[in-house]
Amino acid sequence: MKPSFKLIAAIICILAAMPSHAQFNLRKAVSGATKAVQAFTLSDEQMAAYVKESIDWMDKNNPVLPDDDPYTIRLKKLTEGITDADGIPLNFKVYNVIDINAFACPDGSVRVFSSLMDIMNDDELMGIIGHEIGHVMKRHSKNAFRTELLTGAVKDAVASTGGTAAALTESQLGTLGQSLLNAKYSQKQEKEADDCGYDFLKANGRNPWGMVMAFEKFLDMESGAKTSYVQKMFSSHPETKDRIKRMTERCNKDRIERPAASTPAK
Repeated sequence: MKPSFKLIAAIICILAAMPSHAQFNLRKAVSGATKAVQAFTLSDEQMAAYVKESIDWMDKNNPVLPDDDPYTIRLKKLTEGITDADGIPLNFKVYNVIDINAFACPDGSVRVFSSLMDIMNDDELMGIIGHEIGHVMKRHSKNAFRTELLTGAVKDAVASTGGTAAALTESQLGTLGQSLLNAKYSQKQEKEADDCGYDFLKANGRNPWGMVMAFEKFLDMESGAKTSYVQKMFSSHPETKDRIKRMTERCNKDRIERPAASTPAK
């Protein structure tokens, strides 16, 4: 979006009639408005470049486990045959970190933390992955990332570069990477991700009871453990018991058998 000739001429006339200090303030306002317009008109292609830059930064700055590691082998086995979500290509990696967490990015990058895998059995882990992919399929993660670009700490850098992701510094890319990891969603969005994740798991031959079982495990953790993932999933969101009830009702309605409880795979 470019300002019209008439608009430019009008601004010049206004500046000419103003004292110097007022001209300076107006120039600042016009410059700020121009930056806002540049950021607001950020294209999907430009945003996709920022997502890629950000997830590349996350992968570089976290210990990604190799293909022959038991954690990676387990995740690959669990996600075998799951290649896309509503046309978005998926890729999976394990971060070897102590935090209990997982996240999925608008480009289909799914990152699972080894400490989450330690406490979840296979069905539960797939329940969490299904929920996170639900946020991607409903475009929640995309909208949250766009909001970060438009209003977050890097908005001025984004506007000043005209949307060129490569121009961002390491620190700015780190800020965007953290926004992917710590994205917060509304009650409505969490409910939508639950339902979409349920459908995704079922369509891919996975048991959606795993989502219920994972929520039950988190319910036990809520009162004591202050893990980042529990807070992200349930703080100020619908009561965990209500989410368990909803997903249980769906499983029963679809006559899906609940799997026997098992310990996390090692």
